Amino acid sequence: MLQMAVVFLLATVLAVPLAKRFRLAAVLGFLLAGIAIGPHALGLVGDTGRVAQVSELGVVLMLFVIGLELSPSRLKVMRHAVFGTGLLQVLVCGAALLAVAYYGFGLSLRAAVVVGAALALSSTAFGLQILAERKEAGSAYGRQAFAVLLFQDLAAIPLIAVVPLLGYGAAQTGDPMWMGALRVVATIVVVMVGGRYLLRPLFRIVARTRMQEVSTATALLVVMGTAWVMELAGASATLGAFLAGVLLADSEYRHELESHIEPFKGLLLGLFFISVGMSLDLSLLRQAPWIVAGLVLGLLLVKGVLLWPVGRLSGSLSGADALRMAVLLASGGEFAFVVLNLALGQHLLEPRQRDLLVLAVSLSMALMPLLVTALARLLRERDTPQTREYDHIDTDAPRVIIAGFGRVGQIVARVLRAQHIPFVALEASVEQVDFSRRFGGTSIFFGDPARPELLRAAQADKAEVFVLATDDPQANLRTARVVKRQFPHLKIVARARNRQHVFRLMDLSIDEPVRETFDSSLKMTRQVLSALGASEADAAQQVERFREHDEALLKTQYLVYDDETALVQSSREALADLERIFEADSGQRDAGSEEEGERI
Repeated sequence: MLQMAVVFLLATVLAVPLAKRFRLAAVLGFLLAGIAIGPHALGLVGDTGRVAQVSELGVVLMLFVIGLELSPSRLKVMRHAVFGTGLLQVLVCGAALLAVAYYGFGLSLRAAVVVGAALALSSTAFGLQILAERKEAGSAYGRQAFAVLLFQDLAAIPLIAVVPLLGYGAAQTGDPMWMGALRVVATIVVVMVGGRYLLRPLFRIVARTRMQEVSTATALLVVMGTAWVMELAGASATLGAFLAGVLLADSEYRHELESHIEPFKGLLLGLFFISVGMSLDLSLLRQAPWIVAGLVLGLLLVKGVLLWPVGRLSGSLSGADALRMAVLLASGGEFAFVVLNLALGQHLLEPRQRDLLVLAVSLSMALMPLLVTALARLLRERDTPQTREYDHIDTDAPRVIIAGFGRVGQIVARVLRAQHIPFVALEASVEQVDFSRRFGGTSIFFGDPARPELLRAAQADKAEVFVLATDDPQANLRTARVVKRQFPHLKIVARARNRQHVFRLMDLSIDEPVRETFDSSLKMTRQVLSALGASEADAAQQVERFREHDEALLKTQYLVYDDETALVQSSREALADLERIFEADSGQRDAGSEEEGERI
């Protein structure tokens, strides 16, 4: 066991960073490590069965964490995308792959159902990592892809539970299928009801011990215990783990549980992927290369061709975005390994069939990052920049013009709207405009606030105040110059990123630009001083002293802000002056305390 552990850790330490080096997912690194040390390559580990048994705990813990993240409130927000696009994708792709498996490869109906459903699922680990690396998780197709992956995670739970019921091993016990299903449903009800009234009191008692080891042991006990109960009922252990996670998704102990489970989950899940890699029979590439290539190509084509119209119709994506989502989700996924292993254990698949399918899923996952990169380059070369025309502004004369409708502009707008003060907001981001309109923003228009014709259309000549809330300093300054030149009567209230930005705005005769983090920093400072023992009055007085000093320093430094030497020197002198002010205040407070003590 010690030698085996050393081999696993060494393979992981070498393979996973190597996969990261080539911008591949860590899952692929684990698979490569398993292939290298497995019986079909170096043969460093031969007992794959025992490794697989231990590694299945990683899948159990992964399902528990997925359950923790699926709180009812989160699902409610995303219900249309999750249960619309996600459900449609699983049904359409699952039915098509089921037909291919049944009619094309002659599998039994039970086996075809399991294979079709397993291959319809995509790789959550690969998909989310690629979206994060490309910074496209917030894009239209990224949000739809996340919703589909979320529904697939949900769909995997009943699929894993159903496999033992479909298995021939269960059918040979003499129990009819409806009896097994009834037993599973009854167990689920008992777990849900019992868990709802027992788990939270249990964790409340454990929390009072204030012992990390007991909390970790309790978390593992809940996961393993629920999984064991479900297994006794004839269902999958992973279904029990998922139910335990869902029961605790809205509890106050959710984040603590996740932190306790995460190290075990990561390690055992990595071991699971290594065991899958060890079981890959690479000799099949030599024996049946065309069959393997056909399975991989067929999987990618069937899912890709069906995902495109799903994205267009249900997800309301553009043609290019639907194609991006189709390529991202066309491969197989991690749950396919779990389901196919279960199908082999229940005699639904023969070992060779299972090995061919696992190899095809693994190769499709390995190809996915390459396909996504190739598609991005192709679309970049073909697509011409598409610009949306600025909105036609048709509104009554406003008293306030807001340039930029991000975090700052929205707060200003909410206060104005609550007091029925008419305003017009101009925002240069199409996504931000469309997002804000979904919340009832009728006074926001797409356009560049630095364009004079747009400002005239917004009737800036009749407005009283111009709120400059854009977060880009250069765009901010460009807009300020246009407003000062075209509409000199407007009072400009400007947002500033930092001191240099303040100085540039002051060059344009804008009085008292508002530094975006200054007030919040002062509030935090006051809380820090209070936490250190200062009274509320003393903390507020010291912060106010600093505010007055810094605002005076800002006006002084404005005179020399283009001279770095003078700027550094003024900062040093200001720091020394501030220290003297605080020392004088401290002396006055001490003297006042002594005088008060003498009177008492």
